[in-house]
Amino acid sequence: QVQLVESGGGSVQPGGSLRLSCAAHGFSLNYYAIGWFRQAPGKEREGVICLTTSDGSTSRTGPMQGRVTISRDNAKKTVYLQMNSLKPEDTAVYYCATTNNPWGSWCGPDHYENWGQGTQVTVSS
Repeated sequence: QVQLVESGGGSVQPGGSLRLSCAAHGFSLNYYAIGWFRQAPGKEREGVICLTTSDGSTSRTGPMQGRVTISRDNAKKTVYLQMNSLKPEDTAVYYCATTNNPWGSWCGPDHYENWGQGTQVTVSS
């Protein structure tokens, strides 16, 4: 079965950190771009950070710029999202996704085809 599986979500206090994982099952991560996105209740899905695999460049979008990094372990077929200095407004379901669409470098969710089921992140004191 081909799927992306996110993990690592949970509850954290403001100012804390979390590292999310996205594991590819049944296929490799050899896509043009890999990204992390989030969707808060009542809001549209938005890009957090995306990686263009050919040159390793990253595109950070939205309010998490400067607080997130993306990395990958090809041997484990896993992509990570490190989030620091978390704020209550970062509470959302976080998704990873892949695409072979070059527009994926711009980190817009509409350009991504393969999605995981998401993992909940709650930032609260």
